[in-house]
Amino acid sequence: MQISMEDLVKFCKQYGFIFQGSEIYGGLANSFDYGPLGCELKENIKKIWHKKFVQENKNIYSLDSAILMNPKVWVASGHVTSFSDPLIDCKDCKTRHRADKLIEEFTSGLETGDGWSNEKLETFIKENHIPCPKCGKNNFTAIREFNLLFETNMGVTADKKSKVYLRGETAQGIFVNFKNIERSSRAKIPFGVAQIGKAFRNEITPGNFIFRMREFEQMELEFFCKPGEDIEWFNYYKNFCMGFLNDIGIKKENLRFADHKKEELVFYSTATTDIEYKYPMGWGELWGIADRTDYDLSTHMKHSNQDLRYLDPETNEKYLPYVIEPSLGVDRLFLAVISDAYTIEQFDGKTREVLKIHPALAPYKACILPLVKKIHAEKALDIYNLLSKQFMVDYDDSGSIGKRYRRADVIGTPFSITIDDNTLNNNKVTVRMRDTMEQITLDIDTLQDYILKKIQI
Repeated sequence: MQISMEDLVKFCKQYGFIFQGSEIYGGLANSFDYGPLGCELKENIKKIWHKKFVQENKNIYSLDSAILMNPKVWVASGHVTSFSDPLIDCKDCKTRHRADKLIEEFTSGLETGDGWSNEKLETFIKENHIPCPKCGKNNFTAIREFNLLFETNMGVTADKKSKVYLRGETAQGIFVNFKNIERSSRAKIPFGVAQIGKAFRNEITPGNFIFRMREFEQMELEFFCKPGEDIEWFNYYKNFCMGFLNDIGIKKENLRFADHKKEELVFYSTATTDIEYKYPMGWGELWGIADRTDYDLSTHMKHSNQDLRYLDPETNEKYLPYVIEPSLGVDRLFLAVISDAYTIEQFDGKTREVLKIHPALAPYKACILPLVKKIHAEKALDIYNLLSKQFMVDYDDSGSIGKRYRRADVIGTPFSITIDDNTLNNNKVTVRMRDTMEQITLDIDTLQDYILKKIQI
């Protein structure tokens, strides 16, 4: 049975994964802080994504672009004029909603409202008597567009000339650096540019814990390919992304593809699909994979008056590459990973709470446990110092060994290493497996290699 969102929020706070932002001042809506364990899990997620999408691919390059960009970038991309949500208000209780999300929640995801005109959204809400989630009435205002870009000012004066935006996505930083990366890296089509970074959206209805936030982190890849080869690459990345999720241990029954219908596609896309995960609150978008054609490079070429075409060294042909974009939110993957791994087991009349997370993602790879503190602590600290040079490891010398095992289980530590008299006499330790609770004996000299092998992905 999957954990409820309410219990998941409590779990994350209790064990130091996620805290409410600014909590001592009453918090700030949909602002969250990642705690000690949350930081480690989040960092591991990003490292593994980078390993699989960049490190293991010779034609993918990294970028870390600035959050503040020339505002002309966002004019060119269309974000200033069309990056908006369909805002609708309940006339009775005065609550504010996204019209498309009202439809999606009312139909349990059968209709999403993606790509619909405001008129079509309003008509569907009226004809189906969709109620306000708060008061139950069907008495809404007309839809108006609400721009999602956060505005700020650069410099000492606040006027139109100093206006800049917090980036609404990381992709535009990649597009404006296309020629820089091609030249500096001597990149040849097909090649990709990957970036991990913060993005900001002034969402109308953020909610469901870290699923939808105003400040979030993206892992984004823009893969540039020759026109005509785009669908082949789209299908490749569609399957590659699903394979990645399977490899990091997310249950297959909790994942599905949601291909966008032709009428739901944005005007520049020829194919788009979402990988959806069955979150505690229901199915939701985890990963978007889109064929963006040459729209982004063409619009930046037009607005910047810079030639962004690629010169094919084999044919001497100049063309604008097409782009395949697999875009993933770090926070949404974090939420999927932790809710998928949370498990309650019954055995011998007892209950065990355990986070069955892939060892590569686990915040701590091992927990060092001196059986008797007075006798075994010195040797245990030696082993801690040895392993901590290569892995994040925990140290726990408080309470019974059984309680310490449970504390390691609940935060997802895959290996508990007990130091006892056998360690002092024979240089051997007892290693307990989190998932099976099986115990084996290993020489201290083999510990590093053993753990390293087990955490590979």
